[in-house]
Amino acid sequence: MAPSPDALRLERRGDLDARRCQDLFRLPAHGSSVADARHRVRARLREWEADEGLRDDAEMIVSELFTNAVMHTGSEFITCGLRYDGTRLRLEVSDQGRAPTAPRPRAAGVDEEGGRGLLLVGALSQAWGVRPTDDGGGRAVWAELVSGTSPF
Repeated sequence: MAPSPDALRLERRGDLDARRCQDLFRLPAHGSSVADARHRVRARLREWEADEGLRDDAEMIVSELFTNAVMHTGSEFITCGLRYDGTRLRLEVSDQGRAPTAPRPRAAGVDEEGGRGLLLVGALSQAWGVRPTDDGGGRAVWAELVSGTSPF
């Protein structure tokens, strides 16, 4: 898979191995884009020779974060960034900041279908959080994972 134009822009920031360990892509904020994001992340991590456990966890996390951005922000597009150094992966999903509140975990009832995504993100990642996007026009939810540390 060829690096996206956005990833090539990141490469110019000076990281010598950036083309190999970074990607940035933008997809429409539609439910069908969640599967596209999952497949893109899995393919990129396979290309970067990340271990299977890290690929599985990253795929689950990007699915949760992308779904939340599609469902709760009213954005037109969602951006996903990956940085991998051979051990640590940082995933970041950015929206256009149209949600009335910041993402936060909540206790879902037994019969509720949703509401557990951020709890899952917290369980699978070493750390996660929310920050304003660089342009100030939205929010980015990020998660950091380390190879070989999945709780499952």
